[in-house]
Amino acid sequence: MPNLELLIDRILTRAFAEADLPARATSAMVAEAEGRLGFALHPLLARLYTEVANGGFGPGPGPGLLPLLGPGHNVVDEYLSLLERSALEKPAVWPAGAVPILDWGCSMRAAVDCHDEMGQVLLFEPNGHGGGACDDCWFLDALSLAAWLEAWLTETAWHSPDLGPHEVTYPQRWSHAAVRLL
Repeated sequence: MPNLELLIDRILTRAFAEADLPARATSAMVAEAEGRLGFALHPLLARLYTEVANGGFGPGPGPGLLPLLGPGHNVVDEYLSLLERSALEKPAVWPAGAVPILDWGCSMRAAVDCHDEMGQVLLFEPNGHGGGACDDCWFLDALSLAAWLEAWLTETAWHSPDLGPHEVTYPQRWSHAAVRLL
């Protein structure tokens, strides 16, 4: 397991170099978010929000991680909306416990599986989906949130702009999708 203190320090350095960040989330905000979600955030995700900023940093073409709470597009409201819409479909489209943290655009999202000890990072990519079960829309982006952040910091992630087509390791289908989307 990576040294989380060092990882957070490196994230802080890069985040402050790249953007004007919003204020950090408070422990009360994390408690409110967890109460509304009905489960605990992955510990590293909670630390990012309370030690770096309430969103606005990280990979992606846009503003980075979604804010945990607040006005507009945020993790808690987005998760609850996706879960509500998913409940209307059988099988479900969005797995319980997977909080969306980043909007890639074109309906693609990165999500942290808070029901996974390592905090797997999942990629929801529905473009080209032909209908029926959505288990083919889910990909494993990284085995852990720490690994996903490390790939962003070292610019070795599939979305890194400087990688050539033969250097990219694309996310693979998430093997647990069919079971988690029941």
